[in-house]
Order: sequence, then C-alpha cells, then structure tokens
Amino acid sequence: MNAIDRSTALQPRSDWTRGEIREIHDLPFPELLFRAQEIHRRHFDPASVQLSTLLSIKTGGCPEDCAYCPQSAHHNTGLKASKLLDSETILAAAKEALEGGASRFCMGAAWRAPKDRDIAKLGEIISGVKELGLETCMTLGMLTGKQARALKDSGLDYYNHNLDTSPEFYGEIISTRTYDERLDTLAHVRDAGMSVCCGGIVGMGETIEDRVGMIHALATLPKHPESVPINLLVQVKGTPLEGAARVHPIDFVRVIATSRIAMPRSMVRLSAGREDMSDEMQALCFSAGANSIFAGERLLTTPNPGGDDDAALLARLGMKSDGRSRAV
Repeated sequence: MNAIDRSTALQPRSDWTRGEIREIHDLPFPELLFRAQEIHRRHFDPASVQLSTLLSIKTGGCPEDCAYCPQSAHHNTGLKASKLLDSETILAAAKEALEGGASRFCMGAAWRAPKDRDIAKLGEIISGVKELGLETCMTLGMLTGKQARALKDSGLDYYNHNLDTSPEFYGEIISTRTYDERLDTLAHVRDAGMSVCCGGIVGMGETIEDRVGMIHALATLPKHPESVPINLLVQVKGTPLEGAARVHPIDFVRVIATSRIAMPRSMVRLSAGREDMSDEMQALCFSAGANSIFAGERLLTTPNPGGDDDAALLARLGMKSDGRSRAV
C-alpha cells in the first residue's frame, strides 16, 4: 500500500514519513485536490465552515524575536505595548463575536509565558466567555504543566501554540525560543486534557521541503492537533520578513490539501493572510479541505476580511457558517 492509499485509511496516522508527505504534496494538482476532498467529505460537511474570532487581550512588548511578528519588542513596527485588557472589555468583545456568528472565541496575549499570578485572572475571563456559550481558546506563549492544568480547570477548551515551520528552518525565524520548548508546551496542554490548536506560517522564505517538514512535524505529534491553522505571512513594515517573496496561490493551496490528507479529522483553518487572498484562492482552499476561518476585521494586530465580505463569499459559494462542525 503506497502513501496515497494509506492516507485514505479510516484511522488517522501519526507514523508519516517525510517522503510520504512529499509524495502527496507533489501530486498533480487535480489529483491532490480530489484526494483531499475525498478525505474531507469522509469526516466533515464540505459546505460548512467554522467561524472563530480572535482578540488581542494583551498587545505588544513581547520579548521573543519572531521575525514575522509585529508585536515583538525587537522590531520597530510602531506598535505600542499595552497591558492585559480588563474582563469587561473582553467579555463585551466575546458577546459581539457570538452575535456575529462565531462559536469559538480566541484570545491572544503577547507574552513569552504568562506568570503564575496571571492565571487566576485569565481563569475568570475564560469562565465568563464560557457562560456566553462560546468555545474558548487562548494563546499566551509557553506554559508549565501546572499552568495548563489551571487553565483547563477554568474551562479552557483549546490552547494555541504554533510550530511555525519545519525544525530545520525554525532557527532562521526565531532565536529566543527553541522548537523543543514549543513541543514541551504542547505536551503540557495535551496532558492537561485540553484540545490543541497548532499550525504554521507559509511565505517566510522556506523551501517546499520546509513546508513538508512542518506538516510532518504536526502530523507526527502523539495526537493530531484538533485545530491546524495555516497562515499566509502578513508582511508588516519594520519586521525582518518585510519584502519576503510572495507565495504563489497554488503552492499555498498545496499546503492546505496536504495538511487535510495528513490530518484527516483536524479542523484546518484558513488563518492569517486572507486579506491578500482572492475569492478564487479562498474557494480553492475550501475545496482542498480548509473548513475554518477567523471572522472579524483584525487578527490580533493585522487586517482580516470583514464579516460582510465573508458572508458574501460563502453565499457565492453556496456554503454556510457552522461553528459546531466536528469530525465524524
């Protein structure tokens, strides 16, 4: 049985080789889309897209040097650092997201890692968002096992901590946090019983082999991430990646399709960079197995299509937003 045949098996695999994932990635484009759509239809409604909303609850001043990030204190992007938002502001934003059709509310704080004293306040915020009937997700940087358990006890459903790229290319993008430290946080999140949101970024100057390596790293975790955000780099003035070579739309769709095949039951989120995508490119991504998007006009500090634009696109495609979409 070859890699393509094995990829259509009913049970998700965590024993992929890079060679197998490269074989899938390099399929003729029509065949790749067919395989991805075949697997997607087996586990999800192909006309359904989950809506999530992302709010920056603590912006800027991050001590990490991630080359893509406008919130890094290492880069002169003109972004002013702020303190953690008060609970009332966050809950008001969550209520607005719910009224806009979102079912998951994601909250991001520009920290290397939260301090233990922050966890109690974050727990109160999580509880308040949960009471509205929303799924909760946070991205706060690195976590200890104790912190992960405390967030889980407060009701946190998902924790986002991206691998960003392949292990080999990672050092070209970040020097202040190791790949193994990212893997350690993911292990703490899994051990605490939370769902994992983990993906990466395309367009940072990586090679095709790096894209394959990123998917391989995600698909060979002990358990596939329940959510896999695939980001197209948003080039921000003042960051080291300003002016990076643009990714061809077909190359980006290949990453979406390969991720869908390698992680068949995961929600594959078309994440940052949609502002630079045509309707046709996004439609190809949905055809390739993407079934989640961020709604709202901003993703942390970068632009995102507005709700009216997304509603018009989904209507044109005959698709629906369904935040409760789940693998079956």
